[in-house]
Amino acid sequence: MQIPGHIDPVTTGTVPLRGGNRIDLIGLTRDAIGGVLVEAGLDTKAAKLRAKQIWHWMYHRGVTDFEAMTDIAKTMRPWLTDRFIIGRPTVREAQVSSDGTRKWLLAAADGQEYEMVFIPDADRGTLCVSSQVGCTLNCRFCHTGTMRLVRNLAAGEIVGQVMLARDELGEWPKGTMAGFGADPEDDDGVEEGGNYTADGRILTNIVMMGMGEPLYNFDEVKGALKIVMDGDGLALSRRRITLSTSGVVPMMARAGEEIGVNLAVSLHAVSKEVRDEIVPLNRKYGIDELLKACADYPGAGNSRRITFEYVMLKDKNDSDDDARELVRLIREYGLHAKVNLIPFNPWPGAMYECSTPERVRAFSNLIFKSGISAPVRTPRGRDIMAACGQLKSAATKPTRAELDRIAEEKQVALG
Repeated sequence: MQIPGHIDPVTTGTVPLRGGNRIDLIGLTRDAIGGVLVEAGLDTKAAKLRAKQIWHWMYHRGVTDFEAMTDIAKTMRPWLTDRFIIGRPTVREAQVSSDGTRKWLLAAADGQEYEMVFIPDADRGTLCVSSQVGCTLNCRFCHTGTMRLVRNLAAGEIVGQVMLARDELGEWPKGTMAGFGADPEDDDGVEEGGNYTADGRILTNIVMMGMGEPLYNFDEVKGALKIVMDGDGLALSRRRITLSTSGVVPMMARAGEEIGVNLAVSLHAVSKEVRDEIVPLNRKYGIDELLKACADYPGAGNSRRITFEYVMLKDKNDSDDDARELVRLIREYGLHAKVNLIPFNPWPGAMYECSTPERVRAFSNLIFKSGISAPVRTPRGRDIMAACGQLKSAATKPTRAELDRIAEEKQVALG
C-alpha cells in the first residue's frame, strides 16, 4: 500500500528469512501459519489444528524449539523442524543502566541493526519498540532523526522484539500446555511435562516510540500489534499499548479504527515557526491539521486521552507563553488530552540544551493549573543512550557534513 505522505520508498517483502530455506513463523497470522503448513504437505484440517497448537506454544509459552511442543506427536516434530523456524533477533549488544533501564542493539537476518529499550518501574514494565531501521523523519532534537531510513521492519521483526524481551526477562509461563490435551497421533497418548503455571508479568506495557515513524510502516505495525493483542497469545490489552507519531495525519484515523491502541503525538511546539524547525513534518501537516486529526481520533475520550509528547528545549519552546498557548490549543479543539513533558536528553552533536529544572516545573505548573495533566517524565537510561530521543543504531556513524546532507535530503522530500 502506498501511504499518503510517504517520503522514502521502502520495501518489507525482501527481508531474508532466518534459517536458510526454512520459513520463520514469527509474525505470521494463524491463517498464514495454516497456509504454509498446507503448502508443506498437511491437509487443511490437520494444518488448522497444528497452527492453533504452534501459535499457543510460540506466543503464550515463548517456545522456539518444536521438540518442546509436547502436545504435538513426536513423529511430527522433526518434520516441523526441517521446514520451519521460530526466530528471534540477534543481540549484538546488551546494556543495563544504573537506573535499571535495559537497551539491546539487535540485528535482523540481513544484518541491519535497530534498538529496543525496557524501562522497569514499581508498578509497570514498559518496552519501547522500534518500527524502522533508521527514520524517515528529521526531528532536530532526536538522535534517530540523524539516520537515513534503511528499511521498514517486518511484522515478525517487530513482534520479535517483544518475544526477545520476554525471553530476557524470564517471564514465560512454565509447565505443560493447559486446555489442549494429548495429541491423538502420538503413540503413548500422554502429554509430557509437569504442571502449568502462569507467572506474573514483568513486561506490562508497550510503546511504539523506538526508532522510526510507525505510521510510515502502517501495515507491518498493525500486523505485529494484532499478534501482541491476541488473547490466545501474548494477550496484552490494547489499553496498555501506545503508538507514537510525529503527525502523519492521513494515517491517524486508520490507526484508531484498525489498531485501536492509545495515541501519543510528538507535538513539541505550539507555533508554526518553532515546530517547522524541530519537527519538519509540520511543513507538510501543520499544527491545525494535526490537532483536528487528534480531535477526530476514534475512541478518544476522558477514559482514553491522547498524550502530547513535549520535549523541553531551553529558550526554544519552554516559555510561559508557550505553556499558555498549549492550553489554549487543547481547549480550542476540545481535546481529551494530557501533556507528557520530556526533559531533553543530550546526544553527541545535538544543537539544543535541556530547559532548567525550574523552567520545566514552572511550565508544568501552568498547565496543571488549567486542569490539564502535565507530568514531567523522569529521564531513564541516559548513561547508556537509552533515553527518549537518544536511540541510534551503531550501524551508521555519519560525519557532521553527512548529517547536514541527510537533513537536506529529507527536507526536500517533505516539500
